[in-house]
Amino acid sequence: MGVKEAFDNVAEEYDFSRRVLIPCFDDFYGTAVRLVKTINKTVPKILDLGVGTGLLSALVLDEIPDAQIIGIDISENMLLQAEKRFKGRVELVLGNYLTGDIGSGYDAVISSLSIHHLECKDKAKLFYNIYDSLKINGIFINADQIKGYSNSIERMYRDVWYEQMRMKGITKELLETSENRMKEDNMSTLAAQLQWLKDAAFTDVNCWYKNFIFTVYSGIKDHA
Repeated sequence: MGVKEAFDNVAEEYDFSRRVLIPCFDDFYGTAVRLVKTINKTVPKILDLGVGTGLLSALVLDEIPDAQIIGIDISENMLLQAEKRFKGRVELVLGNYLTGDIGSGYDAVISSLSIHHLECKDKAKLFYNIYDSLKINGIFINADQIKGYSNSIERMYRDVWYEQMRMKGITKELLETSENRMKEDNMSTLAAQLQWLKDAAFTDVNCWYKNFIFTVYSGIKDHA
């Protein structure tokens, strides 16, 4: 099963499971949205990579109602759910944001829980593409999962996450579905991803939020 099939299969119940699978939901997404608000424009042009059902974009629109958002995703079923949510407020594009043309002229490129599916070399390649797609002073914001720096740290990350999910009342069925989808993960360490941003010429690269495997980081394009 590939990434597309994994998400096609869970599209209808995807949003329902978020607060269980992401125990730090409010802080995690809230940090990403707060960074988007630093754009300080009434009508920013924003690209959402791996938009899925539109969860992050919807939170951005709650804070910046006039934002012009374009969302790209590889899963038709996820985009169907996004269309029900937005009813035309967001331009939704079916495609692969790694191999396809992602456009240009964005004030922000955002992503949540998507890029960790890419292999390391593809993450690094994507960061270059994102840099090219941004306007000067544009920002890239990624809210995602990371890999531990060592096997022992990775075990701690997993143990804590599973305990947090159990405290949220995760069901056996939801856990099994999540574990099956996790087979498509290719997570990288936070340090590696921050370095790849710097290699792509991003400045002010910083991690703003971290709760074990969940992190939010960003970088700025300050020159062409």
